[in-house]
Amino acid sequence: MANDLPVLPSDTETIAELRELYRAAEARAARMRLLSVSGRELAEATPETLEPILAKCAERLAFFLGRRTAMILPVDAEGGMPINAPGSTGAPLARIAIDSLRSIREIDDPEDRETVRMELDLMGTTIDRIRREQERAQLLDTLQQREKSLEFVVERLVSVQEEERRRVSHELHDGVAQTATALVRVLESAEGGQPGELRPAEIARGLVAELRRVIAGLRPTLLDDLGFVPALRSLCEALEADGYDVSVRIETGAARHSTAIETALFRVAQEAFANIRKHAGGPCRVEVDALLSPDAPRRVLRIADHGHGPSAQTRKAQPGAGLNLGIEVMRERMAAIGGRLDWRAGEPQGVVVEAWLAQG
Repeated sequence: MANDLPVLPSDTETIAELRELYRAAEARAARMRLLSVSGRELAEATPETLEPILAKCAERLAFFLGRRTAMILPVDAEGGMPINAPGSTGAPLARIAIDSLRSIREIDDPEDRETVRMELDLMGTTIDRIRREQERAQLLDTLQQREKSLEFVVERLVSVQEEERRRVSHELHDGVAQTATALVRVLESAEGGQPGELRPAEIARGLVAELRRVIAGLRPTLLDDLGFVPALRSLCEALEADGYDVSVRIETGAARHSTAIETALFRVAQEAFANIRKHAGGPCRVEVDALLSPDAPRRVLRIADHGHGPSAQTRKAQPGAGLNLGIEVMRERMAAIGGRLDWRAGEPQGVVVEAWLAQG
């Protein structure tokens, strides 16, 4: 009957099993700790800290495998094990040399092999992430540089155009206009003729007036000498002289704006007034608000007419549609100085043009 009793393990066998379980538990804890610490550090890696973090992870991996040294190598270096990009077909991104270890297959423990594979995957994912971030940053920098170059080209184009206008305006003023004025004086002193006849002096005076209108359209001296506000008032006075009821409100502060800003705003006003003359259907009420003070929360030049324009077809178009090419030119001018231009049909009729300056 004694033979039926279960055979109990000896104290020596029990202690050996407990030690084996303890070592297995320690090994699993070490694997989890390795992956946890490396995963946290790699997740926080930046382009500036990537190399030292990879070196630290490699050293930790070497200690885990009982090796003394580890080193991260370039992808084209000889020896070591590849660190691949994410995915089953990921291309090698770098290599890791751990003493004389040539392959993960040389690691005896299967759980250690899997842990090393996961560690290398973490490193590969991080290298791939950093490279993609750098590529995106480079693309963004390239786009910003191209945008700045385009802004410079547009600004330079507008500047060259205005310089050419200024040159032609001065040449007309100092040359042709002066000659025509002298001709008027000569004809006035020498002319006779019958009453009611169109005398040469009157023709010459008309030529002088037309020349001065052309000169003012090219580049008014007021804009260069006194700035945007006097030039804007001159445009308003000319519109009033044509029979329009013009109300003006100007708030600009003491300091003048840059030449580029004043030129753009003047051209917007000039084009807006030209469109009023063309499309409003005759004299009407026109409101001009230049709220351009640096302290203003929003800086805008607003010109609204109460004429008959725009046409019914234009009013059906999407908001912001331009009357003609001049509207698009105004938009480009405002964009070149960092602002924007809004055009819309007024209520119940007429047109509203708003040129907004960038804040700051």
